[in-house]
Amino acid sequence: MAPQSSKFLQNYGFDLVLGSIAAFYVFMAPYTKVEESFNVQAMHDILYHQHHLENYDHLEFPGVVPRTFIGALIVSILASPVILAMNLLHLPKIYSLFAVRLVLGCIILLTLRFFRIQVRNKFGHQVEAFFVILTALQFHLLFYCTRPLPNILSLGLVNLAYGYSLKGSFYAALKCLIFATIVFRCDMLLLLGPLGLQLLLTKSISLWESLKCGISTALLCIGLTTLVDTIMWKKLVWPEFEVLWFNSVLNRSSEWGTHSFHWYFTSALPRALLAAYPLCMLGVFLDRRILSYILPVFLFVLLYSKLPHKELRFIISSVPIFNLSAAIAANRIYNNRKKSLWKLLYFCLLGLLLISLGCTIITFMASYNNYPSGYGLKYLHQIGHSTNNTDEQWVHIDPFSAMNGISRFCENASPWRYSKEEGILIEEFRWRNFTFLINEHSNIEGFKCLFAVNGFSKIHLQSGFPPISLVEEPKVFILGNIKSEYVITRNWPGCS
Repeated sequence: MAPQSSKFLQNYGFDLVLGSIAAFYVFMAPYTKVEESFNVQAMHDILYHQHHLENYDHLEFPGVVPRTFIGALIVSILASPVILAMNLLHLPKIYSLFAVRLVLGCIILLTLRFFRIQVRNKFGHQVEAFFVILTALQFHLLFYCTRPLPNILSLGLVNLAYGYSLKGSFYAALKCLIFATIVFRCDMLLLLGPLGLQLLLTKSISLWESLKCGISTALLCIGLTTLVDTIMWKKLVWPEFEVLWFNSVLNRSSEWGTHSFHWYFTSALPRALLAAYPLCMLGVFLDRRILSYILPVFLFVLLYSKLPHKELRFIISSVPIFNLSAAIAANRIYNNRKKSLWKLLYFCLLGLLLISLGCTIITFMASYNNYPSGYGLKYLHQIGHSTNNTDEQWVHIDPFSAMNGISRFCENASPWRYSKEEGILIEEFRWRNFTFLINEHSNIEGFKCLFAVNGFSKIHLQSGFPPISLVEEPKVFILGNIKSEYVITRNWPGCS
């Protein structure tokens, strides 16, 4: 039994470590934000409305640009047996949100495992171990790997592409990146271009074969996404082409904010990589083999920097390769730790790892408090629950709350009813039949503020211990209709 257990840990120990951390993030912060809204609602509708497309959320709230249903379909199909069991046990729908996020996390971590195995084969077991340590001590990759963003769906294919590149299967790597570009994220073209050019210049692939491979894969992917999404959107559509047109041709992504050219290198990557950021630069000098892998990824981030609208999630697919370079540096430092000059670097390495752990804990605590409306609806269900009441309880969710934690998975069964109707003026609510409002405003005529939910505001530096504290402030208010006997007769915490 002992040898079998040891062999199991040897084969899957790293997966258990990374999977446990990712699952911890799911259970501690299950709610989702506006960036994840389309895929979350799509998964809910596929699982609960199935072929009844007229009930799907995206037809009422289509968003700025259409997105593909392919990722949501894959995750929903894999999660459906678990969801069926949950429905038979009459569990609340929120447990289904845990299920789909865990399934997505398993998919992404399996692709990361494939990449990691190729790292082991090319660079050795110790480099693989340091790769896992650095990844585990970072927050963003494992936190985001369970979040149904188009960036994360494409990350799975990018991980495969990285693995195939290390393996020497360059055409397979190109196919993965083409699929990711055409179906999930058109901006992966910024990674596909530099990688393809490098492979051509190094004669790893031939121009003619790469053209045949690229064109056939592209046509297949366009046909697949157009077929699936035309059915789901009820109109002829290739989602990522519309995204490309919106972001690049019309250049309207800047309407959501802009950052300076250097922001990815001076803010996003340092926060995402932490200890791996200085180490990845050192890794290039210590092992020249990594240069051919890291150069296309560096160019990807550099090219992306020209777009004014920037978010960390846009370049999250660069993290695995930067972590590999950092792991190579950490491994070299560890192996030479007994030598005089390297000893200092070894202590610096230990310090960087401790700093990474501290930063990850702080970032997690901030993220835990970053979904106030999700917690608000949860508390409303708990406090407002009554087994004797059969009257419909209408809950209106304003746009701010819909963007900060609430999805269809958060809804309860009858007598609860929900509305996300937009465009209602504050003074109009008193004439509507809503029992509760989940709103960013605390004072609305005709309604009483029942309780408030705090959310993360900022990090505060202070003297003493701990040197850092998180500042929270009321973000979401739950209000009750003063004409409702159900509201007036119950005890509520209040907003003071």
